[in-house]
Amino acid sequence: MIVEAARGVIAQRGAGATGLRDIAAAADVSVGTVTYHFGSVAEILNEVVVLETERFYGAIVAAVDAEPDVVTGLRMLVEPLFGDTVEVREHWRIWSDYWTAVVRRPEVAAEYAERIRVWEACLVRLVRRGTAAGVFTPAESPEVVALKLAAYSDGVATQIAQGVPDLTNRVALRWMWTFLGHELGVPSARIAGTGPDPL
Repeated sequence: MIVEAARGVIAQRGAGATGLRDIAAAADVSVGTVTYHFGSVAEILNEVVVLETERFYGAIVAAVDAEPDVVTGLRMLVEPLFGDTVEVREHWRIWSDYWTAVVRRPEVAAEYAERIRVWEACLVRLVRRGTAAGVFTPAESPEVVALKLAAYSDGVATQIAQGVPDLTNRVALRWMWTFLGHELGVPSARIAGTGPDPL
């Protein structure tokens, strides 16, 4: 209940402008109840990110893992990151706050890595499947490709959130397809779903 309430407050105000009293008020509990379970807003933010990961990526990852066509799976995995919705904007705000917190306490990232890197892990599995099927011909390991795309998409999403002129979600997706085409040895038009599949 506390984490759920904190998610709403942090998504609206940002972690830097959120205090324990704000979270307690949103959860309709006393500050003492919050501090009994959590020592700080940063600690709550860790759990918010885990909740956000499960909610935002859970169904996507399950669908991609079940998708037999790896190129379609790639689109299914990347497109939701750049949807023009309140949910997506809140998602990136939470992640942006989390990255800032991790810079201050790097040990937090290691503790939560497995629970929050599910999107990246799904991409690794997808690239492995595509490589085994002869669809992808990556020059580097699936792990490196996934890390590169995660870093690239995170950075682009942050730039969108900052309101960089002319950087729209549509432009961002075009960049992602170009990047993936280069990294996986597949025409970017095919990845984007605008080009023909080979016979």
